[in-house]
Amino acid sequence: MKLHRNLVFAVIDALHLIFNEGEYADKVVQKVLKFDKRWGSRDRGFIAETTYEMVRYKRLYAEIADVKAPYDRADLFRMWAVWAVLSGIRLPDWKQIEPTPERRIKGKFDELSKIRKFREAVPDWIDALGEKALGDKLWSEEIAALNQQADVVLRTNTLKISKEKLQKTLLDEGIVCEPIKGYPLALRLPERTNVFVTQAFQNGYFEVQDASSQLVAELLDVSPGQRVVDTCAGAGGKSLHLAALMENKGQLIAMDVYGSKLKELKRRARRNGAHNIETREIDSTKVYKKLYGSADRVLIDAPCTGLGVIRRNPDTKWKLQPDFLEKITKTQQEILRKYSKMVKSQGKMVYATCSILPQENNEQILSFLASDSGKDFSLVKEKKIYASKSGFDGFYMALLERQ
Repeated sequence: MKLHRNLVFAVIDALHLIFNEGEYADKVVQKVLKFDKRWGSRDRGFIAETTYEMVRYKRLYAEIADVKAPYDRADLFRMWAVWAVLSGIRLPDWKQIEPTPERRIKGKFDELSKIRKFREAVPDWIDALGEKALGDKLWSEEIAALNQQADVVLRTNTLKISKEKLQKTLLDEGIVCEPIKGYPLALRLPERTNVFVTQAFQNGYFEVQDASSQLVAELLDVSPGQRVVDTCAGAGGKSLHLAALMENKGQLIAMDVYGSKLKELKRRARRNGAHNIETREIDSTKVYKKLYGSADRVLIDAPCTGLGVIRRNPDTKWKLQPDFLEKITKTQQEILRKYSKMVKSQGKMVYATCSILPQENNEQILSFLASDSGKDFSLVKEKKIYASKSGFDGFYMALLERQ
């Protein structure tokens, strides 16, 4: 492939912002792609995919390039040269790229590939944590799967269109997609493309949502006419799914501590034609206490480490700190204790995380059921979803019922 200097420089600029300035990879890529309006889809694809790949394997490339953080521009070019050699790309004769011993790079790669923490490019503490939590075999399989690029998966918005009609509509716009067995509303794109510019998206016919994530709302077993509360709604991916499953009938209360995210949910709800969603910012305990004992269904999509979704957020590996797990598990316990009180007698609740760690998942449920707050609940079913088994994001979800 022919390398264009401005595209490679854009990748270097992006890596500086992510590695040295601590900015989030997805935001940085969005920002960098606006540098030059003349870039076409292939140019933009090269910048985005190369940046994500280098974030994903930062530790491996840095080790081979023999550079350490903070990385100056020359260091970043050395890491990029490692990526290029390992990708089979001939290095250009640019002054920014030092003479690079390709045989040494490949030899070092072969050597480091025998060691999981380098091969999969994870910090020592995450590698140790994963092995202890899941065992050597499952953790090795899982972290390898989580280093693969995530598929683009769509969720059909059944308030406006059927899955079959959506598939045909997208085909008319030149986008091929295919159903996924076991996921009733999902369509997968065999080839990545920008679906947000389609008329189908503007019409609110679909949302981009991983297949595993689509199972959460399904598990809550909602019906039209119920009162349903999404307690950690964020920008509302699962709220929108719930509204569709409720056929716009009943009351869906979407709550979050971040008002800015709820504003985004309102905008998305208008596009989706979801009219039964009511947003409430949690700015005091009164917001959820007034709902105690009144909800038919409660969803707790809890904040977590996000270790199940590092395929799409690879910089999570470098942003997480060892003490975060202890902090977040305490937050999860508190959320379970407080928000479970909204479930009325005979009502149901789903607790979910996009993590693969038992400490955040079934151990939290067992702890909750053994507590005073959980004594009236029973576990109906749980799902532990691993990327290495499903091919999609790592997730956990548990359905509980109140007596």
